[in-house]
Amino acid sequence: MASISSQKIQGERQLRVIQPTRGWASLQLAEVWEYRELLYFLTWRDVKVRYKQAVLGVVWAIIQPVLTMVVFTVVFNKIMKVQYTPYMVAGKEVPYPVFIYTALLPWQLFAGAIARAGSSVVGSANLLTKVYFPRLIIPISAVFGGLVDLGISFLVFLALMAGYGFTPTWHVVWLPFLVLLAMATALAFGLWLSALNVLYRDVQYLIPFLVQLWMFLSPVVYAPTFSNPVYTFLYSLNPMAGVINGFRWALIGGPAPSGTILISALMVAVILVTGLLYFKRMERTFADVV
Repeated sequence: MASISSQKIQGERQLRVIQPTRGWASLQLAEVWEYRELLYFLTWRDVKVRYKQAVLGVVWAIIQPVLTMVVFTVVFNKIMKVQYTPYMVAGKEVPYPVFIYTALLPWQLFAGAIARAGSSVVGSANLLTKVYFPRLIIPISAVFGGLVDLGISFLVFLALMAGYGFTPTWHVVWLPFLVLLAMATALAFGLWLSALNVLYRDVQYLIPFLVQLWMFLSPVVYAPTFSNPVYTFLYSLNPMAGVINGFRWALIGGPAPSGTILISALMVAVILVTGLLYFKRMERTFADVV
């Protein structure tokens, strides 16, 4: 990263001096806020490019989670008879499609964000070599772009709940925090993957496989029922476990995953901080390598 200072030349013109910095000062997170307008435009650009010249447009944000819900319901609930701990709302058992869709809300946000963030730096190669701006804005904008899809998917979820005669619980007030935790999880891993992808282009091929494997290690199609505290702790080390269980608790009830969320949040904090440090360390070589 570089620090910027301005020096007056001939009383009128200014010379911007960009110098490398060290230590925690090199993060310069406040500079991201100064470039918040650029962050907005890059986020909006990502959304428009994603659906540009698409026949169905933003309808894909509805089709993808709905079809995934249908396939999972048929395969895991109807054919394989996967058992799940019933979640109750107002004394009624939550149907499996609602149970699945509740988990798909944060998972689709995470999976899409980490895929876009992982390839974001390489995809912005032309921009990197032409103008100065905080490079952190690139993966952050990739993560923020998923909020549009989440909003559309959430409207479908409300319609699904109404169709089954359910309403979200009062725990829904915690939903903004859980969305923020899901975005922080995607950004934490996205920082690592985007920086590594600049050096090793194999990473872009690894990301889809990693996301697919990660989904089955997360409680998307099942509910965790571990009785051994050691297994519960190891399971909670998966950051998305806390996020998904938190979404289910906030929207359809069930046991409060306070311990799982706490461990997951601590894991996200560690990965995010180390990801920031690694990204800032490597960004000085981005323009040369990318």
